[in-house]
Amino acid sequence: MWWPGYVRLLQSKTLALKRQVFVEAARAVGTGRLRIVFVHILPNCVSPITVKASMDMGSAILAAAESRLHRPRRPAAVSRVGRDDQPRAQLSADLVVVLGVPGIFIYLTVLGFNLLGDGLRDILDPQSRG
Repeated sequence: MWWPGYVRLLQSKTLALKRQVFVEAARAVGTGRLRIVFVHILPNCVSPITVKASMDMGSAILAAAESRLHRPRRPAAVSRVGRDDQPRAQLSADLVVVLGVPGIFIYLTVLGFNLLGDGLRDILDPQSRG
């Protein structure tokens, strides 16, 4: 299950933020609990959850690709006729196409999710705003 990791992340971030000076100041001026949660704590929790979600998406894609590579296959029927019809160079080129091209697209997809998470963290992190 994927959600316990997010709950733990949210809980630890909330407990850390609860002791911050700006939350104590909001309590001191009489701000209600719901306003503190929705205005001060949750905006500061969005960034780590977004980054974790993007990293988890990349990990999920890699796990799915790996499980697909390790899936047992039926052995191909061996034919004695035409065994030497396909030269070794063509077989090598076929392996590059079959394994290399999907690998490149998987790599680019995972890289895209990681860059998206970094970009969202930079945009959503309230501490990075001046």
